[in-house]
Amino acid sequence: MRQIEIHSNEAGQRLDKFLGKYLNKAPKSFLYKMLRKKNITRNGKKADGAELLATGDQIRFFLADDTIEKFREEVPEIRAGGMLDIIYEDADILVINKPVGMLSQKAKEGDVSLVEEVMAYTLASGRLTDEQLRTYKPAVCNRLDRNTSGIVIAGVSLYGLQHMSALLRERGLDKYYWCLVCGEVKESALIRGYLKKDEASNKVEVLRSEREGADPIETEYHPLKTNGRVTLLSVKLITGKSHQIRAHLASIGHPVVGDYKYGTETVNRRFCSKYGVRSQMLHARTVKVPGYPEWTAPLPELFARVLEAEGLGGM
Repeated sequence: MRQIEIHSNEAGQRLDKFLGKYLNKAPKSFLYKMLRKKNITRNGKKADGAELLATGDQIRFFLADDTIEKFREEVPEIRAGGMLDIIYEDADILVINKPVGMLSQKAKEGDVSLVEEVMAYTLASGRLTDEQLRTYKPAVCNRLDRNTSGIVIAGVSLYGLQHMSALLRERGLDKYYWCLVCGEVKESALIRGYLKKDEASNKVEVLRSEREGADPIETEYHPLKTNGRVTLLSVKLITGKSHQIRAHLASIGHPVVGDYKYGTETVNRRFCSKYGVRSQMLHARTVKVPGYPEWTAPLPELFARVLEAEGLGGM
């Protein structure tokens, strides 16, 4: 007989969903049969699988160890570099300064993304065990493009993941980005439009009027410093759609420097040649969440060096 206790990260879900994670190679028919025969029980009583689990519940498996292991996929080794730049952490969340070049979530098998780095950190710090990772895996609450740096919030606990994800979904927090854009921007503005994504090209189009399949977007920006050729902007996302800042600013004639998808080729070539800029100069700088301290992510070294060289430093 094997007994496990339900922790807070596993509570709130149906028993059959939990069993499907714990014995993730077992057919559903097998799980329901074991429940009917009381070979799997909850708190010493027969269960049908629809029960919602609570913290402290005891799940007992009256099964041979060989049977249990046969239906449990081996936990894959987590390959990560252990190089997280952590801005803030508590029992429920990690706030991380993601570097340029790192995926927020892996796109294909074999990728090492920020999620894998977070899982490796939680294991190394003892927050979660290999066994707990079978039924709950930390995840990121917001995502940044591979070549956008800055603040990403990860849910270490189920509560943290759900709470932060809900705030992001309901716009209960404020996100501010810094970006270097082409041209001189003298005044603050709130711009609106509609964003339509082409999945095949992974590119978006900003429209002035509503169209089927297009989502409304709002972007607010404030110029921090300009040298007449380029401007450092602080951008507040009102809505948060994929590529929104890059495409929206490009649509008004101020594309982000280093953006090879929506940007200006001549400017990108100049900044690449002069400074080695090979990706968009866009950084998720600050996040303000009610009940938490304000989080600010330091600029990447290259970003800061370009600002200094262009006479836009000291911010």
